[in-house]
Amino acid sequence: MCLAGAVSALGAYGGGVYLLDPAGDALVLAVYAGLPPQFAGPWRRIRLDAPVGVAEAARERKLVWVAGAQELARRYPRTALILPYRLAFACLPLIAGRQAHGALFVNWAGSRPQRLDAGERDRLEAAATALGRVLAHAVGTGQPIRPAAEPLVLPGTPPAPGQLLEGSALARLPEGVCVLGVDGRVALATQAAAALLDSPADELTGQELWRALPWLDHPVYEERYRAAAMSRQPTAFTVLRPPDRWLCFQLYPDASGITVRITDSAPEPQPPRQPGRTHPPQAPARLEGVYHVLHLVGALANATGVRDVVRLVADEMLPVFGAARAVLLTLEGDGRLRVIGAHGYPPDVLGSIDRPPAGTETPGTRALATGAPLFLESRREMARLYPRHAALGHDCAWAVLPLLVPEHDVGACVLSYDRPRRFVPEERATLTALAGLIAQALARARRYDNASGLARDLQDALLPRRLPRIHGLEAAVRYLPAAEGMSVGGDFYDLIPLGHHRAAAVIGDIQGHNGPAAALMGQIRTAVRAHASSGADPRRVLGLTNRLLTALDTDLLASAVYLRLDPRRHRLLLARAGHPHPLLRHPDGRVEVLDLPGGLLLGIDPRAAYPHVRLCLPEGAVLALYTDGLTELPGTDPDRALTRLVDRFAAAGPPDTPLEEIAGTLTLDHPAGADDTTLLLLRATHRALGPQPRAAEDHRRVARERPDAAVDG
Repeated sequence: MCLAGAVSALGAYGGGVYLLDPAGDALVLAVYAGLPPQFAGPWRRIRLDAPVGVAEAARERKLVWVAGAQELARRYPRTALILPYRLAFACLPLIAGRQAHGALFVNWAGSRPQRLDAGERDRLEAAATALGRVLAHAVGTGQPIRPAAEPLVLPGTPPAPGQLLEGSALARLPEGVCVLGVDGRVALATQAAAALLDSPADELTGQELWRALPWLDHPVYEERYRAAAMSRQPTAFTVLRPPDRWLCFQLYPDASGITVRITDSAPEPQPPRQPGRTHPPQAPARLEGVYHVLHLVGALANATGVRDVVRLVADEMLPVFGAARAVLLTLEGDGRLRVIGAHGYPPDVLGSIDRPPAGTETPGTRALATGAPLFLESRREMARLYPRHAALGHDCAWAVLPLLVPEHDVGACVLSYDRPRRFVPEERATLTALAGLIAQALARARRYDNASGLARDLQDALLPRRLPRIHGLEAAVRYLPAAEGMSVGGDFYDLIPLGHHRAAAVIGDIQGHNGPAAALMGQIRTAVRAHASSGADPRRVLGLTNRLLTALDTDLLASAVYLRLDPRRHRLLLARAGHPHPLLRHPDGRVEVLDLPGGLLLGIDPRAAYPHVRLCLPEGAVLALYTDGLTELPGTDPDRALTRLVDRFAAAGPPDTPLEEIAGTLTLDHPAGADDTTLLLLRATHRALGPQPRAAEDHRRVARERPDAAVDG
């Protein structure tokens, strides 16, 4: 009721609610209203990192407003490809406390004003707040609300057919009139309409026109209905009713559905026939499948790593073709197929098909050997040809698609079905074409992963595996690499013992996310260590490092903060090269942004100077050095992000809170899609601390931590 009330109060025509899935990485459509049933097709499940308005609203916890088709195409081109209509929409996160539960969206016709006024914003936020509280209360009672297998469609309120006909002039009109409900089904058909459509009125009622009448069963006509329903703009088309009668359909949408006016018409002008073409191309049987395929094609074009491709096959391809499970296999150098990703299969089954003995014929090797897809339409057919594979599960049909690119064979994609299936020619052709796109995306993804893996190995080899123990100093570090889909970053840090219980620390950021950035990071870190060990003060360390970087004649630049400290005397010298200002949390909890003078980025001018300043680090005070990934967040003003960081730092517990805990607080809820982020915390202390554990090295995690360094004192 909250959704329906919000849609009505805002003068919108439709909307819906998405809920976060239990894993927290996707939004699932739970309920929608005022939209045609076909809307739900490609939108049932949306990854939280997808370039889609509702995902952006939930991910970045902000209102997303799109005023029309032109803005939609500019900001969300993949969405515009699937919804090429005049419409406007708003999306808001559903938040209660600090926890996000999902997102709300509301749709308007594209003819509405471009700006969202203050009253509309207030009503949207009130609806989102109310829904968020409902979801939070359900979680609190131990009965969280979960979306059903299919989204709930709230019914519209079209007038009853009897009310329309009784005592009205509709039945006497010479042209035909049909009334379609919000669900696209015929709620009323006049006798004139039945005569023009050559179908009894009672047989039309409750049916969708393009499914009830074979000569209307074409994606073009369904698309016209969809355009009217989504844009709330009148539309029309002309169609031939066999054998020789042309009819004009005029669609007039409103909040209760669509009124269709049907009249006789002259034939549509026919385009000139192209030489050599004797038959028109066959259109897909259902428009919804076309949109699914377009969505998948656009997503594959943006896929980077192998995991992206596997996820897209599972999330986008299985729903389109009604498959229950999928496996992606790649061809190894020894000619065997290795499982690199799967959806819906238990591990024991995957182990049985992974890297079969050399020379064994499997459905995948057969498809690769022939270069043609293998369609097995029943369990009996699979048992006859491949009895060992038929015994692995209860699948009843398979589509085995070879993944081929011009240079080499990539592997195979296997879709399996719970029921026997007849693969019609159009479906076979579509699956074959998609296999080619998947092969290209997978080959590209493997090259990317190989290059990225080498760069990450290089970066990990150059970063400290553990921080040293330094008398009187406590330290903690967090390193969060760039989100999945990006390559290696250039963040670096180090803590350097200098003898006599003194130490130096450095944190920096190289431009770029690639191998050269990682290699340059290693050179800079080595140079800083060498100059620090020679006793150079901070201004000289940065000056000499800057000369090295400019002499290398690279296009990459770097920012850095370098400091030398004596924890026993609570003194430190600090120099800065174009890097974010450090933060100092005093023992009383007050946080100060150290607005210190600094020099140019490293690598611009070999004569640049980097003045250092002398500061006091009182016992119990915490110095925070960080890279801009912590404050320059997508869609967020850096000054506001810095203010939030300062507030969180101030509220991160009493003065004796372990630095490990403070580091976790400052990087909590770091958003997906952010840049590399490094945080180094230092505190002078009289306590003796234990040894520093090894840094975490799990390359498969998007956010990877390097635990705090503890030092003896």
